[in-house]
Amino acid sequence: MGSENTLVRLLKWVTLFTVLFFIGFIIGWCARPVTTHHEEPDHLQEFLDEIHAENIKQHLRKFTRLPHLAGTQQNLRLAEQIRDEWLAFGLDSAELVWYDVLLSYPNRTHPNYISIVDQHGDEMFNSSLSEPVPEGYEHVTDIVPPYSAFSAQGRPQGDLVYVNYGRTEDFFKLEREMGINCTGKIVIARYGKIFRGNKVKNAVLAGAKGIILYSDPADYCAQGVEPYPAGWNLPGGGAQRGNVLNLNGAGDPLTPGYPAKEYTYRSKLKEGAGLPKIPVHPIGYHDAVHLLKNMGGALPPPDWRGALNVSYRIGPGFTDDFILNKVRMNIHTYNQVTRIYNVIGRIRGAREPDRCVILGGHRDAWVFGAIDPVSGAAVVHETVRAAGALRQRGWRPRRSLIFASWDAEEFGLQGSTEWAEENAIMLQERAVAYINADSAIEGMYTLRVDCTPSLHMLVYDITKLVMSPEEGEERISLYESWHKRDNWTNNRDAPRISKLGSGSDFEAYFIRLGITSGRARYTKNRKTESYSSYPVYHSVYETFELVERFYDPSFRRLEAVGRVRAGLVFRLADALIIPLDCKEYARSLTQYANTIQQLALEHPEAIQRYGVTFEGLFSAVDNFTQAAADFHQRLDKLDTKDVLAVRMLNDQLMYLERAFIDPLGLPGRPFYRHVVFAPSSHNKYAEHIALENAALENAALENPALENAALKNPALERPALDSNALENPALENAALENAALENTVLENAALENAALDNAALENAVLENPALENAALKNPALESPALDSNALENAALKNPALEKPYFRERCSRER
Repeated sequence: MGSENTLVRLLKWVTLFTVLFFIGFIIGWCARPVTTHHEEPDHLQEFLDEIHAENIKQHLRKFTRLPHLAGTQQNLRLAEQIRDEWLAFGLDSAELVWYDVLLSYPNRTHPNYISIVDQHGDEMFNSSLSEPVPEGYEHVTDIVPPYSAFSAQGRPQGDLVYVNYGRTEDFFKLEREMGINCTGKIVIARYGKIFRGNKVKNAVLAGAKGIILYSDPADYCAQGVEPYPAGWNLPGGGAQRGNVLNLNGAGDPLTPGYPAKEYTYRSKLKEGAGLPKIPVHPIGYHDAVHLLKNMGGALPPPDWRGALNVSYRIGPGFTDDFILNKVRMNIHTYNQVTRIYNVIGRIRGAREPDRCVILGGHRDAWVFGAIDPVSGAAVVHETVRAAGALRQRGWRPRRSLIFASWDAEEFGLQGSTEWAEENAIMLQERAVAYINADSAIEGMYTLRVDCTPSLHMLVYDITKLVMSPEEGEERISLYESWHKRDNWTNNRDAPRISKLGSGSDFEAYFIRLGITSGRARYTKNRKTESYSSYPVYHSVYETFELVERFYDPSFRRLEAVGRVRAGLVFRLADALIIPLDCKEYARSLTQYANTIQQLALEHPEAIQRYGVTFEGLFSAVDNFTQAAADFHQRLDKLDTKDVLAVRMLNDQLMYLERAFIDPLGLPGRPFYRHVVFAPSSHNKYAEHIALENAALENAALENPALENAALKNPALERPALDSNALENPALENAALENAALENTVLENAALENAALDNAALENAVLENPALENAALKNPALESPALDSNALENAALKNPALEKPYFRERCSRER
């Protein structure tokens, strides 16, 4: 009887447990998360509307009250202020990241100057030691006088030679056509056309023992405009500061390839990368008149004449009455290792926190820097404030946002490059895009955008959402205003978008690491305004009043640029599918290849002599084009409910730009690794176009038959070295250096990178024998991330994809 009762009780408990289990299962099943995909609210317009002109004005005012040269106490205080305000705005984190880099300063007890001396060595003329300070800033201390950072020290003395802009073709004309040898001479060049460091490099190669740089009114004064403060032209006493390094992407000259931390090996001070070997000094055009007015020698070619009331005779030396006079440079600039500070702020992503989009611009300025860089820094500050405001209202981006205030950009892009070097592996594996935020305004005409081709359509979409800042155009979009003012008539019926060269902080991210990059700013009318950059560039006259009175009184232009930059960052960070366009990239490659061929066809004899053929190049481009089309067909059919499939295609889009990175770099320039875009060897700025398509230059340099053909063959000499060639996406000398070009673009080792187990490139690789990619042939590399969690990083999960080529290359260089 007792055993039967025990059995009954047991059955009751089993029954009760079974019932409760099924009830719990049913409740759990009904309460499970719904897997159906729902579109999340789009906060883009809310984000754009949060950016306000008046706030940008106030940021600009407070950031330009005092000079903030890199390495100074004031620049550190500004960094701390920005960090604290970013935290107050609502970022998840903001921190200072330091590096000890080589910087350069004038000697305050032994100032730099240029003098004319007679046969007894007595000084008959001395150039100004400083610029006249603008009204309202007389009380400000620590204004650094004009100087060329990293100039060699010395007091060279000799005859003066006028070398126009100091370009390669200018020195060729002097030596080959005019018979003037610059060896042992001091040369004087006007600013403009090319990066100042390239002028110094050319002078060294020509044998000069010193170079003087000056701003000619023909290049730094707009017609009909008064000098500052009555207008926005450069006064005669104004001079352009700037570094004269030839770093080729190395970052800190003493630690090329490595972050400048306490554990890093450093070269000796005099052995740093890219340091010039001769003294360099900038002067204003009032001082330049005294050097040029008594010049002897031949009259210059017509296009060598500037706008000063002098003959612009070439020299060497002065006219008969002054023939015994010489020019002496007195340069005491010194270099020293100095600590710099980046500000890095973050908002963690909600869905893909291991993917990031970066908005970065520099903070350091030569003096007040109201245009360069603070117009950009003020816009970044307002963008951070807007992002923080949305975050405090509950929004988080899908992917992480990183905001950066770089230091020491003016000394060779050092802050941004050192951070890229320290975080190279993470960036290669996780960075979706980098949007640069240097000067936000350099003119008063229309928008200018430079970016990689995959961003073209996104740029157009964002500018259609931003209203024009121009008076009388309040009812039209920025896209329409931009289209009306700068139509891409020779390419398509759309606003012109330029290519990325160098000269700003995107360099390490785009050209070294292969991260999709872009920049936007307001610019001048490049068809009618022929002056270089903007007139008061890098002078003491870049004040808040300059922007407020002349460039953007309403601050609506800066607001528009801020909204474009913010819109790009927002879409890249928050869109379900990363908004990059492979077909647009293919279209651009086709255009570049056609232009190269057209340039080459201008020299049929040279093509025949060197056996140049374009079959391999066009075959590779065609295969890439087909692969891009196939990829977008798959993208159109993508099931956006499939989190894993979305992740996979996003990674393929993210890694597209990496496909063009050669881990070994370009010949002689190991830190320039992009085989399609790179700065020109003759002009780091490479304005409007990133010439010297690396893939093409490599081919010429690696082929003995074609090495330097463009320079050695008179039939090829002309266009490659003309700065006007920078308007042409044909990649400078590349058109004529093409014998080994076949397959180079896509045959590059960059495509043999396992990280590019990429469907966007897959067809091209498989269909072209020249592109047989090991990643696609190796079973170990097939879809490594597909069996992983949707938010896991394929590059981190698969040993076959862990290719820290940055470390490998740097160790080989050491």
